[in-house]
Amino acid sequence: MIVYIYNENGVSLDDCETVSNALDAPLDALDPTGNAPYCLDVSSPGLDRPFKTQRDYERNYGEKIEVKLFAPMEGTKTKLYVGTLISHTDDILTIETDGKEVGIKTSLVAMARPYVEF
Repeated sequence: MIVYIYNENGVSLDDCETVSNALDAPLDALDPTGNAPYCLDVSSPGLDRPFKTQRDYERNYGEKIEVKLFAPMEGTKTKLYVGTLISHTDDILTIETDGKEVGIKTSLVAMARPYVEF
């Protein structure tokens, strides 16, 4: 069983331990596996977790993101964009890349997530 936790300031190993300890007794009482053994993993969703909700986008306004498309936009050959997230609506995702704003139809977006540089 995996439980993901999130905190705007990041998730530490101590945070995972605290949540795991807090869930241990209630899960044992509920017996969700019908007395079968289980392993409880508590983790953060990761630095490069794909955006799923509008709130995910809003948290990342002004941050560098990567956007992968199902197919290149008309008149282009690329399916990968990296830039600063400007805005997101149901219809358009806007990023700034190479000093230009690029509007991408959300129907073309296969995945958007924070850009992690190593």
